[in-house]
Amino acid sequence: MTDESLARPAILRLQPYSPGKPIEEVKREYGLTDIVKLASNENPLGPSPRAMAAMERALGEVRLYPDNECYLLKQALSRHLGFPEQQIVLGRGSDEVIYMIGLAFFCPGDEVIVPVESFSQYPFTAQLMGVDIVSVPLRDYRYDLPAMAERFTPRTKAVFIANPNNPTGAIVRQREVQKFLDRAPANCVVVLDEAYREYVEDPDYPRSFEWVREDRNVIVLRTFSKIYALAGLRVGYGVGSERLMGYLHRVRAPFNVNSVAQAAALASLADADQVARSLSVNRVGKAYLYREFARLGLRAAPTEANFIFVDVGRDSREVFSGLLRQGVIVRTGDIFGYPTHIRVTIGLPEQNARFIAALEKALAASAGRMADG
Repeated sequence: MTDESLARPAILRLQPYSPGKPIEEVKREYGLTDIVKLASNENPLGPSPRAMAAMERALGEVRLYPDNECYLLKQALSRHLGFPEQQIVLGRGSDEVIYMIGLAFFCPGDEVIVPVESFSQYPFTAQLMGVDIVSVPLRDYRYDLPAMAERFTPRTKAVFIANPNNPTGAIVRQREVQKFLDRAPANCVVVLDEAYREYVEDPDYPRSFEWVREDRNVIVLRTFSKIYALAGLRVGYGVGSERLMGYLHRVRAPFNVNSVAQAAALASLADADQVARSLSVNRVGKAYLYREFARLGLRAAPTEANFIFVDVGRDSREVFSGLLRQGVIVRTGDIFGYPTHIRVTIGLPEQNARFIAALEKALAASAGRMADG
């Protein structure tokens, strides 16, 4: 018996998630002490002061198991979102809720529609559950919803729509999504992943909760990792009909959200200024980076998130390496199917300025190598 015969056939095609270069690894590899990480779309402001205080208090109780039902946090979310607690499910980040969706709904023989250039957890979960993946390319950095709708079949069990999309930052709008939902099969779950929703400023952004209230087969995903700056604690949630959420609760692991994370998320919701502060920093940084990209002659995709996807006009891995040597970490676009793009998180003013200065040097060095070649 070979080792491979022990494993489920579905997992043999899986590639482990690659999160990009961690800070400590870059320090060791390049002998640097001052690193700017703009690779993972983290909030540069950090958590709310209320969340920090709540975490300190919660540490005194970590000998105890957390509240399995996340009662206080779920109550607060219920008030914040306007849905009863039965229509909310908590997870270790929205990633775990995606995993729950796969466990609850996907069967061999089903099809799941995913975009080619989007969040890797969608195809990962589909592969893990052994279902067939139907991949549809983006169009001008955006989801091509009409093309995706053309791929509906009686076997279509789910569709994943990241809005804004990661890595491009583009959105699909209210009317587009409405038309798409009207064409969706009755037995298909449409997952609207709104991890970056709080950063969106476009007034035509979809009012996704309306479809939940209409009892559509829609699950809306949100997270505390981005604008609330709790990425290290892993807290996300899904909102859907009581019927759909009941299935997710059946497969949810016990004690899946730890007590420190619950306390921090609860305190973050109570800090009305957290979102405003983060939006202000993001708005200023976005404007600055767009001006600088234009000055450098680089095409940047329109974004409604806290990151920008920019075409650097050459191998993104070469530019990535040039930035790393200067202590700046970004994300290469080749893993998303865009070999000449990089994705950069919008940081604090000094971080953005340092990134632009490093990018100019990396581009100049690359141009010099191309000329020599």
